[in-house]
Amino acid sequence: MKLFLSSEQYIDTNHPLDISLPLSNTSENPRAWYVDIPEFEPVRANGYIGSIKEGGSVNFRNIFFNPHGHGTHTECLGHITEEIYSINDTMKTFMCVAQLVSITPKKKLFMENDEQDDMVTIDQLKSLEIASNVEALILRTMPNEESKKHKNYSSTNPPYLDVKCIEFFNKHKIKHLLVDTPSVDRESDGGELAFHHAFWGVPDNLNFDRTITELIFVEDEIVDGTYILDLQVAPFENDAAPSRPVLYKILETKKG
Repeated sequence: MKLFLSSEQYIDTNHPLDISLPLSNTSENPRAWYVDIPEFEPVRANGYIGSIKEGGSVNFRNIFFNPHGHGTHTECLGHITEEIYSINDTMKTFMCVAQLVSITPKKKLFMENDEQDDMVTIDQLKSLEIASNVEALILRTMPNEESKKHKNYSSTNPPYLDVKCIEFFNKHKIKHLLVDTPSVDRESDGGELAFHHAFWGVPDNLNFDRTITELIFVEDEIVDGTYILDLQVAPFENDAAPSRPVLYKILETKKG
């Protein structure tokens, strides 16, 4: 189906570009923060079993997982505040103009030791041309290896964003940030979470409009540029929830 954005542009909803990672109870499921794989188990109670394979009338399974550690998820400022603000209350609209950019993180020293981290820097972001109507920025880190789909990120110190990048996000009024890493901050930073705090203005200038989506995967076939983003978030009353960001190409109507 065609949905017209204007007399000159439209999207085709029959051709979505899903940039989420599915949740499964196998070792192929991506994970971070030292969590085990998700658990999918039939309900067993009072002689009842929720598995047709085991003699039950329906499949009726409990699922145990962690939104932050087990795949694509979207979070709000409640992730780092004493009061647990809910992503379900934060998300008011779900579609916006998004820009996809591919960036190879730079090697930078972490603090004043000899550790070299992979960081997205403010200089890299400043080199980008961002359209004035863009509300979401999607960062695809390079190299874009297939292993991202199944990786156990614990103790790997994945790429993250330098807190100085907040200048760029504020300048362009970016509401939604999507990344293909487990976090926008360093895996082990002593609990500082500098970028999270700056992005959401915690604790002095709380910004309820912004979200961060982590652990996405953008296939190589999806080229850099602007899209319509449909950010589908499960309605959990929690600081984060599993999500399914979907992109649509912005197409031009034929003239004449």
